[in-house]
Amino acid sequence: MSRKMFFRKQRRRAAWGLLRGFGWVVRNAALAGGTWIVYSRLAIDHKAALGPAVAGTRREMDSQAAGRLSYYYEAAEGRPLVLVHSINAAASAYEMKPLFEHYRGRRPVYALDLPGYGLSNHNRREYTPEVFAGAISEFLETQVQQPADVVALSLSAEFAARVALERPDLIHSLALISPSGMTTGGSASRRAGQAGASQRLHEVFTAPLWGQALFDLIATRASIRYFLQRSFVGPVPEELVDYDYLNSHQPGAEIVPLYFISGGLFTRNAIETLYTKVSAPALVIYDQDGFTSFEGLAGLMEVCPNWRAQRIIPSKGLPHFERLEETAKALDEFWARQILT
Repeated sequence: MSRKMFFRKQRRRAAWGLLRGFGWVVRNAALAGGTWIVYSRLAIDHKAALGPAVAGTRREMDSQAAGRLSYYYEAAEGRPLVLVHSINAAASAYEMKPLFEHYRGRRPVYALDLPGYGLSNHNRREYTPEVFAGAISEFLETQVQQPADVVALSLSAEFAARVALERPDLIHSLALISPSGMTTGGSASRRAGQAGASQRLHEVFTAPLWGQALFDLIATRASIRYFLQRSFVGPVPEELVDYDYLNSHQPGAEIVPLYFISGGLFTRNAIETLYTKVSAPALVIYDQDGFTSFEGLAGLMEVCPNWRAQRIIPSKGLPHFERLEETAKALDEFWARQILT
């Protein structure tokens, strides 16, 4: 056998070896995926018992935007404070529990379970930023019934800002904790591109065969703890992990999160589209965040004198859990400034 023939045969053997190896990987991946789909359907409890997120009185309302909404209320004298949790795989009013407990008895406090989360309805419908803004707007108009100080977390900051634009009569001030949409340049471009592809991604993620199984991978205790760790400097409270797990194992709990990971709930160019147009007094509380950045914040404050910022160091997205006193002080000083002016 010639040297040329020998090396040709060796290359063919190597190629066939790679193909067989690739085929083995594909077959085993398909087997593992199929096993997980069966396990998801037969072994995972999607009707877990979920109790109240906070200790206030729980009430319900019917929203034209998104069906039945659940919220918590604690009566007191003063201007209403409305707390709006974030959007993720397991969000609920529990994310605002430290602030609810801190201010209960000091002023009227409300904490809303947004559509598709907590004890609110998990309707199968199309979810958009307008749906969430509409639900918040209806809640403020029909339940709170006077201009409120609104505190919104992460992506819900964009929804609250949208309400402040469309119904400025409902919002006295806006405080945003680790708000999304404060990116600029390349980060903003990537974000816009993700939003543009959201419909196609959503169709893939929600395929009847694997949609629930995909969400169940995201909603394991290990996964919940992993993502929460990106929002804490110190240890993650186990009570939060426990509630998030139960919250993500409700009938229809996957519906809104799959819209979220598809990118369909973000607003393109949120600084220009939303934040610069807000006329209400606005505060941003921030530091480091594993899911967003704030390079556009300085420019926003330069062109909008109604915006202020307070950095809570060190924190990673949920400062009101780890640095409650500093967060509350920043809020109190912000609200006091509105009274003085």
